[in-house]
Amino acid sequence: MSDDDATRAVRQWSEAPPDAVLLDGFHALKHALRFGADVRVAVTASKEAALALAASLADDLTDRIRDLVVEVPVQTLRELVPRIHPTQVAALATRRSRQTNLAELGRLPRTSPIVVLDNPRNLGNVGAVVRLAAGFGVTGVVTTGDVDPWHPNAVRAGAGLHFATAVERLPSSDLPPGPMYVLDPDGEDIRSVAIPGDALLVFGSERHGVSPELRGQATKLLALPMRPQVSSYNLATSVAMALFHWGGPPQGPDTQDD
Repeated sequence: MSDDDATRAVRQWSEAPPDAVLLDGFHALKHALRFGADVRVAVTASKEAALALAASLADDLTDRIRDLVVEVPVQTLRELVPRIHPTQVAALATRRSRQTNLAELGRLPRTSPIVVLDNPRNLGNVGAVVRLAAGFGVTGVVTTGDVDPWHPNAVRAGAGLHFATAVERLPSSDLPPGPMYVLDPDGEDIRSVAIPGDALLVFGSERHGVSPELRGQATKLLALPMRPQVSSYNLATSVAMALFHWGGPPQGPDTQDD
C-alpha cells in the first residue's frame, strides 16, 4: 500500500459518523464481514500478519481482506484506537439498521427465542451474550435500561457478532411479542420445561435480578440447577445454559477459532 492509501484511510476514519461501530481486532472484522456489515475502513499495523490470519482462520475472506485492509504505521494505529488489539487490526462499520432489527424482532411466527437482558450493567457480559445468541441462531438480543448494547466494549466482547443477530435496546414496556420465560431462583427447574421457539428468555441484571415489572408479566418462571449456598451464575453462563436447554446451534463444519 502507498502512503496515499494510508493517508486516505486515516481521513476516512476521522470523517466517520459518531455512531460508526468499532471492530476491534481481526475476529471482529471477520465476523462482521461474514454477516454483511458495511465496513467503511479497515487498518492494520501489519498487512502481512492480517493476511496470514485470514489464510489460517478465514480463507473465505482472504481476498476481501486483502482489498479492504490498509497498512498504517503502528503509531498511527495507536492514535486511531483506544488500545491496539493483539491482532493489530481495527475497522469501522455502519451500525445495523434499527428499523431492520425491530422488524426482525417483531416478526411472527418466530421459531427461535429472543434473549432479553433486563438492565444489564456489565458491557463484557452483554457482548458475550450477543456472541452466544449468534452461535445458537436465536432471533436477537434486547436490553432494557441505559446501557447501549452497541457500546464498543460490548462489540469487542461479542467479536463483531452484533451483525449476526438483531441487537437493540428497548423500554421494558415495548418488548417484542411472545410468551415470557423469566429466569428466577423461585421458578420451576428449567430441565422440566420445554421452551418454545417464540419465547422471550428474560435474564436479570448481575446484581439485582429481573425487575418486579417483568417478573410480574412472566408466562413462567424458570430456575437453573444450582448447588445450595452458591448464590448465582455469571450472566453469560446463565444464558448459555438456557439456550443449550432450548436447543443447540445449527450443525455444520464451522470450527472454533479463538
